[in-house]
Parts: sequence; structure tokens; C-alpha cells
Amino acid sequence: MLLNDFLMKILLKHNKMLYVLAIIFGCICGYGNLMQPAADFISNAFMKIFKCMSLPIIAVSVIVSISQQSANVQLKQIGKHTLLYTIGTTVVASFVACVLYLLISPSNITSAISGNPIDTIQSGKYADYVLGIIPSNILSPFLEHNVMGTLFMSIVIGIAIRCVPIKESQSLNNFFKMIQGMFLVIIGWVVKMLPLALFGFISTAIMQLKKGTNMKGLGGYLAVVLLSNVVQGILVLPMFLWGHKINPLATLRSMFPALSVAFFSKSSVGTLPITMETAENNLKISREISRFAFPLCTAINMNGCAAFIFTTVIYIMQNNGLESNLLALLQWIFISTIAAIGNAGVPMGCFFLSMSLLTSMDVPIDILWIILPFYAVIDMVETSLNVWSDCCVVKIIDKKFRANT
Repeated sequence: MLLNDFLMKILLKHNKMLYVLAIIFGCICGYGNLMQPAADFISNAFMKIFKCMSLPIIAVSVIVSISQQSANVQLKQIGKHTLLYTIGTTVVASFVACVLYLLISPSNITSAISGNPIDTIQSGKYADYVLGIIPSNILSPFLEHNVMGTLFMSIVIGIAIRCVPIKESQSLNNFFKMIQGMFLVIIGWVVKMLPLALFGFISTAIMQLKKGTNMKGLGGYLAVVLLSNVVQGILVLPMFLWGHKINPLATLRSMFPALSVAFFSKSSVGTLPITMETAENNLKISREISRFAFPLCTAINMNGCAAFIFTTVIYIMQNNGLESNLLALLQWIFISTIAAIGNAGVPMGCFFLSMSLLTSMDVPIDILWIILPFYAVIDMVETSLNVWSDCCVVKIIDKKFRANT
């Protein structure tokens, strides 16, 4: 089971200052190249821990939620609202990117491209991502860190448990509940060490950003990508919350631990255990809704990714002489939304998915080599936006269902 309320109150009281100290110390060490081996070790260790925990949490949470006999009608409604809100916010994110792209109208890159290591990476068509949802064996989604495959398999198992006789289904339910409880206890331990994780993530992120590259021709592109995330995060989603009579500032403060980890870890999937833990304890979201809606949101709610895919594909097409009219831009709003939904919430997932879409259309991807050094900060911003959107969606769903009960 989760950390009890008493321990969480103590944790939150003392960790607020520890978060601030970890961020300051991480910035100092990253900027001054201090304790680099230690920072690398800590960030890599916690990234492995987050990845190790995230997919099992997705699997058992979805299985337990779907397989419970008493949650049938409500579960369908939760799933329906989750899909509606997540797809809606993702479409809006792509549309915001489109509007900003037209307003800013970024110019082409004029500097020469030196080297093209990206071409050495194998890229398949987007259909491969769709086929990858169906696992070749029961362990492959975990071994390949396939979020959509894990979600698909968990839904099938949860439905199958509901179809077996009641006695057997109760035993299976109890089995998965015990596994879920075990993972959540481990998550409680990890939460206590979050300030240490933040130090490692911040230090390594700043070291990467210090490398720098030629900004010529990229200013407009970067402005579109970052402003798309900012507008979505501080205007669209807060208005979404206000429309449902929820205070966005209070929600943001409550989710600070999860958002800070998302920002510096650059993985919405890896942050999932922390997101669920923080939402249940700080926002008081019911466990039933949290453990079903958050894994589903993490798999399909990619606001930042949709904005990045739209802007990057259109910009690289433009640089290769393929101008897009208004109809083409509208088509790419739809395509980027679908592509983002199928994207894995792991570091650089959107980058390689954009590359895959471009290569499937035989568009040269050399310019991605110039964009790559800047992707560290882009990835941090869009990951935090993805998690913030998840929190907004789940908070609204929780309020709606509490009002109906």
C-alpha cells in the first residue's frame, strides 16, 4: 500500500526545502563542472529505477482497475472521459503550434551541416509503431520498454480476468493487487530520495546544454516549439481547469515534485510512479481513478510531443523546399496528434518519431543534426508539459466522478 498520511506529511514538509537546495546545488555543479562523475552516476541510477518501475506500474494498475467487478460502469466512463480530454488537449497543442508557426514564420537554416550521424540510426515507417503495439510474447513489451504494447496487453489481461469464473477472478485480482502494493511501497522509498535524483538530473542536463551550437536560422524554429509548450501549459490547460472550477495554481503547487522530476528526467513514463504518488497524496485524487487514468494518460496524452512533431516536420520540409499550404498544415495537425498518441514517453521519443515520419516520406533529415544539441531543453519542457496535462485531465475526471457519487 502507499505511504501512510503521517509519513507523507513529514516528507512533504521537509522535502520542499530539499527540492530547492537540490536544484541550486545541481545548477552550481553543472555550470562549474563539479562532481560530474557523481552526478552522472546518480542520474543514470535513478533513470534506471524509474524505467524499471514505470511499466510494471502501468501493467498492474490497468489490470487491477479493469478486472474489478464493481467498477464496470464507472471504469468505462473514466476511460471515455480520459480519451476525450487527452485527445482534445493534444489536438489543441498541435493547433497552437500551427498558429505560432504561421505567426513567427521561422526562416531556413543557412549554416552548413557538418556530419550526419543520425543517418546511421535505423528508422521505420510509422506503421511499425502501430504493429509494435501487439507484442510478440508476454515479456517483450517490458524488455523493449514498449508503453503501448504494455497498455494493450494489460487491457487484454484485465478483460480476460473479468471473463473467468468469480472464484478464480478474485484470486487473480488479489494477486495483482499484492503486486501493485509491493511496487507502491518501493515507490514510497524512491520518493524520499527525489532531491538526490533532482541533483543528478539537473547537473547532467546543464553540462549537456553548455556544449552549444550555431544558432543561425534556428531562432524562429526554437521559438515556435518552446512557445507552443508555454502557451499550452500556462494558458490553455489552466483555462481548462478554470472551466471546471479548479484552481490551477493550487494544482500546480501540489504537483511540483512530479513536474520537477519530469522536467529533469525527460521521461513521462519514468515519472509515472511519482506522478501517481503525488496526485493521490497532494491532490487527494482517488486511487481507483489515479491508477487507471494516469497510466492511460501517460501512454496517449502527449501535448508537448504533438507540438514538437508538427513544428519539426513542417520546418524540415520547408528547409528542403517543400512548402506547406493551409490544407497541408491542417492535415499535419491531425497526423502529429495521432503520432504523438502512439509515441513512447521516454527521452528523445518525439525526436526519433519525427525522424521516422520524415524518412517514410523520403525527406532528408540532415537538419535534425543541427536541432539535436537543442533537444535536451526542448525535451525537458515538453515532458513537463505532458505530465502537467496528465495531472489536469485526471484532476478534472476525479472531480467529475466525485460530484456524481
